[in-house]
Amino acid sequence: MTADAQQQVEIVRVRTGTRTRDRDRAATEEPLEIRIHDRPFAVIMRTPGADRELAAGFLLAERVLRSSDDLGTIAHCTDHDAAGNAAENIVNVTLANGSTASLDQAMADRRQVTTNSSCGLCGRRTIESLAADAAPIAASWTVSTATIAALPAQLRARQVVFDDTGGLHAAGLFARDGALVDSAEDVGRHNAVDKIVGRMLMREALPLSESILCVSGRTSFEIVQKAVFAGIPVVAAVSAPSTLAISLAETLGVTLIGFVRGDGFNIYAHPERIV
Repeated sequence: MTADAQQQVEIVRVRTGTRTRDRDRAATEEPLEIRIHDRPFAVIMRTPGADRELAAGFLLAERVLRSSDDLGTIAHCTDHDAAGNAAENIVNVTLANGSTASLDQAMADRRQVTTNSSCGLCGRRTIESLAADAAPIAASWTVSTATIAALPAQLRARQVVFDDTGGLHAAGLFARDGALVDSAEDVGRHNAVDKIVGRMLMREALPLSESILCVSGRTSFEIVQKAVFAGIPVVAAVSAPSTLAISLAETLGVTLIGFVRGDGFNIYAHPERIV
């Protein structure tokens, strides 16, 4: 995470009726425009840092990329604005195996999609379309309850910017034995997941069939969606899953765990992997 992930801000601090002017730190939120072959594709509100990984993970979830073989290059644009500043919030992606026709179709599909802050689609039809596009995860390995219970504390210890700002979500990728493999912070928990998945995609490390994903906050539909496309069999969170997340996890073979706090948690789908 870069220094740009947080900024100093002026505040008025109120304590026991007394008001004082002070300075604090806030998590940075800026738009990242993703272009494909110099054509605008999407704008994501994110915390600066790991932009290339974020773009790769996002495009995997959008099914523009299917594997690392589809990825040509990802680079920040060298354009400059009217003041001569570099366009640091724009990345351009080139596809290795993309034809003009397939790119045109991706652009057309994108225009027909309604997105929100969670970047996911909603509804039973979406689960059915995902089931047709992704094979259910069939990992047969198991993980202990003690390993699952220990994940949030390990992830929390890596939240450097959260310590300063209190304003970022985190995602952590863990091995089957509970060892932390990678982590990311962002104002959006789905962005944090994309940064991790994108990094692994760029390393040609997908599918992540021997991994566990842990996220701060709740688990929404798009978190499970991103885990499915990355091949992750187990997803855990410190808060609750949504009903659509549970349905998708059940349909596509993901063990979904929520409210991981202390030594307890709830399992919402595929409990057979937790022993």
